[in-house]
Amino acid sequence: MEVDTSGWSGEGEFTKRLIDALRFCEFVRLLKIEDAPASRGDAGFSFISNEVFVLFESTERTIRTRRFGLIPGSIVVREQAMTLEELEKSLSALPDVGPADYGDEGMLQYLRTERVIAPYQTRGYKLIELVRVYAAGTAPRREP
Repeated sequence: MEVDTSGWSGEGEFTKRLIDALRFCEFVRLLKIEDAPASRGDAGFSFISNEVFVLFESTERTIRTRRFGLIPGSIVVREQAMTLEELEKSLSALPDVGPADYGDEGMLQYLRTERVIAPYQTRGYKLIELVRVYAAGTAPRREP
């Protein structure tokens, strides 16, 4: 499997756990991790947003067809070895990752929060981490 982290700053403990879990998935061919532009910080909280693009292994098979009902021919169909729904099922079985907070046919979304209190501090800050997993190689989703 190929992992591209050139667009990622390396922030986010849950993102690291998710990437480690995806490394062991046999049907994932490529992972690309990027920082989302929504990341920001303030005195009381820190918001980290990352995007993970997953490209699955695929196979090609030839299907025999007839054009206009008369002319024999064939077309090559490319099928993915795994879908995003199947990936969600396998990730939700892992105790380090768990089920996605939101999922549809093109995206999985995880939202994790934790309270961070540094040693010798009376006030801490809230760390909010949002990770979106997209299936790479699909057409972009746009509202009509």
